[in-house]
Amino acid sequence: MLTRLLNGRRPTWPDLLLSLAVTVAGLVESYGRQGAGYGQIENPMTMAAGAIVSGVLLLFRRAFPMTALLMLTVLGFAMQRTTNPEYYAAWHFYSTLILLHSVASAAELRSRRGIAGLFCLLIAYGHLQTLRLVDIPEVLISAIFVGVAYTSGILLRRQMDRTARLAQHTTRLEMEREERARWAVAEERARIARELHDIVSHNVSLMTLHVGGVRRMLGDDRERERERTLLLGVEQAGREAVAELTLMLGMLRSLGDGDVPAPQPGLDRLDELIAQVREAGPRIEPRIIGTPTPLSSGLDLSAYRLIQEALTNVLKHARASNVDITIAYGPAELSILVINDGADPAVGDTARRPPEGGHGLIGMRERIEMHGGELSVGPIPGGHYRVFARFPLGDPVGVG
Repeated sequence: MLTRLLNGRRPTWPDLLLSLAVTVAGLVESYGRQGAGYGQIENPMTMAAGAIVSGVLLLFRRAFPMTALLMLTVLGFAMQRTTNPEYYAAWHFYSTLILLHSVASAAELRSRRGIAGLFCLLIAYGHLQTLRLVDIPEVLISAIFVGVAYTSGILLRRQMDRTARLAQHTTRLEMEREERARWAVAEERARIARELHDIVSHNVSLMTLHVGGVRRMLGDDRERERERTLLLGVEQAGREAVAELTLMLGMLRSLGDGDVPAPQPGLDRLDELIAQVREAGPRIEPRIIGTPTPLSSGLDLSAYRLIQEALTNVLKHARASNVDITIAYGPAELSILVINDGADPAVGDTARRPPEGGHGLIGMRERIEMHGGELSVGPIPGGHYRVFARFPLGDPVGVG
């Protein structure tokens, strides 16, 4: 219960020191001036008990400053009735000044708590004027001390608010600086990835194409079978290296240190793609010929992107109602055929149009040629449109 009331404003070490100082000073004053007569304390035990209560009230000056000040004022009235009415304890005056400072620093003066604190100040100051033997100099002196204590609390409050605002501003600037640094790192990583991809992938692709050219120049001479086999292995290794390089450099392009690039799609996710396109209207009939065999990640991705681009063009440019997709696996090659019945003569050859967003058929042609394959697109008799791609794996296989 008390913990909830304190609400994180528990007594601190300065509060403990102030409480101890006032309590000890009150005890010294109570028993040091024990006696009868003017300026003496006739009942030191009562005065000492009041000093102890005053010290306890100071422990809660942060949590309940106005309550503590009002209770201290009531305690002052009680001391006047039970001890020498002509004697005013110094510890009570010290405690009043400390609590006035706490009340002023607890809330802004223009708030409700600030106005309530100002009324508490007037009550405490009014109590000082009820003491006996109070003359004009005493009124002015007490007004000066009370005013200084209250004003110092207001200034402390404003300084605390200014410090909090500066801390928030500094934190915000630090967060923005870290965010800019992260973006700078991400941009640098993306730039490095682009440069590496442009340089390394281009050179490896060029070497792969040259090796493929040399292999074809060897012809079908059986005496060169071993050389053709070795060159074919170099080709395949080069294509796989380019594909893996593209995937690895994609990690450099990912934004943020904790981001993980999403896995690249392949033909195993073709059903998801077809389901999405079917929602737009056309009827799609997929067909698989042969036994699906494991493909390299780069070739698998290229085959998926080809079908994705063909279906995208169906939605964008053709008024097709039926789309046939045929995927043929063979020991020599992977063949993909996409035919739709919505060819529009006004559209023309899609492959000759500029690629849209970097994923057009021209980009697909380059991707397929990187694997040593070929792409053919265009209208066919019957008002249909045909996209055909062949990826070499070995001996050719036909798809109709």
